[in-house]
Amino acid sequence: MPKWVKFIIAVFLLPFCAGAAMALWSVLRASGSADTVWVPLLAGAACWVVIFVLMPKPMWIYVFGHELTHALWTWLFGGEVKKMKVTAKGGHVVISKTNFVIALAPYFFPFYAALVVVVFAIGRFFWGWLDYLVWFHLLVGAAYAFHVTLTWHVLKTRQSDITSQGYLFSAVIIFLGNAGVLLFGVPLLTARIKLFDVWAWVLTDTGKIFHWLGRLF
Repeated sequence: MPKWVKFIIAVFLLPFCAGAAMALWSVLRASGSADTVWVPLLAGAACWVVIFVLMPKPMWIYVFGHELTHALWTWLFGGEVKKMKVTAKGGHVVISKTNFVIALAPYFFPFYAALVVVVFAIGRFFWGWLDYLVWFHLLVGAAYAFHVTLTWHVLKTRQSDITSQGYLFSAVIIFLGNAGVLLFGVPLLTARIKLFDVWAWVLTDTGKIFHWLGRLF
């Protein structure tokens, strides 16, 4: 797909970005009373931010997760991963197919946070890890903060994943992807809101944005 077509699509998707942001704010407000979840989540995130600021950046770990995310989404789309190289200075994967989701997935899919969730889900199923919920939330907060801070860090340099898709299109997809992760994850973690209500808010708020634009123009 030509970049100019992606640019037009990105412009059309901007109201959806605003609607998703409004819905996410509503979700955060509605789930704010879940103190037993938010306290360890934010504590884990704060711990990671301190490490991020004061210690050397663990770039090999980030790059490994980044390239493995490319590989994971390639498999999900039925492609084949032929080769993967990881170093602290960067990495790459050789794959049989690609698309914009595969290219941009590492910037919105929090690989290590998802790994924490999978490990805890397995532990809870087989060994009943209910007593370790506080540690689960702490690790999820730290892992998601890892994703956000190091993604922001690498985005300050030129990324071929971004340039191949176009800057505006990449920004829109990355924003919507991260918003989607939070709109899905926060209700599941806090158990304060139904997912059906969340997506109803997204549609309603996006409709308000389109209505406002229609009146404006």
